[in-house]
Order: sequence, then C-alpha cells, then structure tokens
Amino acid sequence: MSGVVGPEGGPMRDLLRVGPGPVDLAAIDPRSTPGLPAAAGHGSARKEWARGQVELVGAELGRQQEMLYAAAQGAAGPGSATSAPSQAGGQLDGDRPRRVLLVLQAMDCGGKDGAVKRVAGAMNPLGLHIRSFGPPTEEERRHDFLWRVRRALPPPGYVGVFNRSHYEDVLIARVEGLVDEATWRSRYAIINDFERELVERSVTVVKVMLHISYAEQGERLMERLTDPTKYWKYNPSDLDTRARWDDYRAAYTEALERCGTDVAPWFVVPADRKWYRDWALAHLLRETFDGLDLGYPPADFDVERERDRLRDQGGK
Repeated sequence: MSGVVGPEGGPMRDLLRVGPGPVDLAAIDPRSTPGLPAAAGHGSARKEWARGQVELVGAELGRQQEMLYAAAQGAAGPGSATSAPSQAGGQLDGDRPRRVLLVLQAMDCGGKDGAVKRVAGAMNPLGLHIRSFGPPTEEERRHDFLWRVRRALPPPGYVGVFNRSHYEDVLIARVEGLVDEATWRSRYAIINDFERELVERSVTVVKVMLHISYAEQGERLMERLTDPTKYWKYNPSDLDTRARWDDYRAAYTEALERCGTDVAPWFVVPADRKWYRDWALAHLLRETFDGLDLGYPPADFDVERERDRLRDQGGK
C-alpha cells in the first residue's frame, strides 16, 4: 500500500489484544497511542497525519471488501447474485463463503458512531451490513437473547458491523438488573459457543471495545448539551448511566475476561483521541483482511471465447 505507514512495535492485533485471563482496564490509558509510529510527528500534526493514513488504509479496505464480495458471487455461480441483507439474511450455512463481523462496544459517548462513519465508511456501502441493537422489542423478548443477533448476521461476502451487540445482554442487563444474576452469568458460555460457531462457519469475528475515560465522557456529554446540533444525541438517562460508571466498568472487565477466546479475541482501542481511534481501528481491520488471504475469483467461463463473441458484435 503506497504511502501507508504501518504500526511500530508489532501488529495492532497483538498490541491491542487483551486476554485470555485477567484484564485490568485501569491499566490501559484511554489517551495512549499503541503502535503509533514516529512518522506521525508531534502535537497537532499527528491528527492530520493519522487522518491522511486512515484515507489510504480505507482505500485498501475497500479493495479487500470487494474481493470478499466477489468471492461470494463466484461461489454462488454464474449469473447469480448474493442476496441483499434481509430479515433472514444472516442465517448461517456452513457451506457459504467468508464474511467479516466487526463488533463495536463502548461506554456511552465512546465513539462507536464516529468509528463506523470514518472507518467502515471507507468501504462500499453495498457490501456493508450495519446493525444497531437497542432495547429488545416485544417480539425479541419472546425469544432467547441471541435470536435477534442471529437474524442480523451479515450475508456471505459482506462486512457486518454491530454497533452494540449481544454483549449488551451481559452489560446493561447485568448493571440495570434486567435479569437475575444466574441468567446473565450463564450467558458468557452461551456467547462463547455462539462465537465459536460463527468462526467454524467462516465468519471472521473482530470484537473491539472503544476505551474512553470518565473525564472524556463528561466532556463529550457537555458538548452535546452546548451544541444545539447535538441535542438529539443526548438523553437525560445518560447521566443516570454515567453515575454507575464503576458498575459498567466491572461488567466490561468480566465480559473481556470471560469472552476473550482464541477464536474470537477482544481488542481494546484507547479512544479518548478520536484520530487515534480511527487510525488504530483501520489498521486492525486491514490486518484482519490480510489474514484472510483474499483474492479475486478466476473466471468460470472461456475468456477468449467471450472476447471473440464481443468483437463479433463490434466490441473493441
């Protein structure tokens, strides 16, 4: 990738990975910049440098995404097309091609929307499958907690993004007492089994926690209360949630520890600096795609014959 400067100190997948085993979020500085190379410079210059690098990496992500999609089209057979996402589009089939699922979690104001816009936004929207998870509907409550998640999985050849995810069922459900302790504790093993199933069926799972500080969250909330164009982002319940910061921190810590597996590890991205968050996430995704060894599928027809047919019809 011409012009792209890689991280220093090793791959981002190594630098940002946590677990398995004990996790100490307090030891991870939300303003730190793991992997940021010296080429980024100092002070405000780093921000502009990082933004330029995200654009360059984004172009490569778009190319890799196209190869992922093309491979699915080739597997579907000539003249066919992978169906667009639908209510049933995410159901798993062990024989179907690869797909990538990015799971984004964060405390309130952690930057999930911004990360989706700036990093995932570099890819072709026709190959993206973005889903957000809010409070379950009446229909969803009639099923097990993974029912709505399974229905939201990306189709073959797509890059899926979960803005919040099944982890809400061991985070907010735990802290706000929406279910009893025995229920939310049992969900860690269920989640691990579910993610293992995804990986076995050619879904590459990238789980990212965007890690912000209490002080940074306060600044972002105040910005929403002082900028009329951001009032819509604010909800009075945000301060009720903020008052339980320590409880949510404990819930996140246990989720990282209990569900950071070899097949679906957790990555923690320091996210107080938005420009670093985007840079780190872009490289994390780039490395993930590189590990898939993607390529464009070969033609399943006689290329020379088709060229001759086109020339006969006046093509050049």
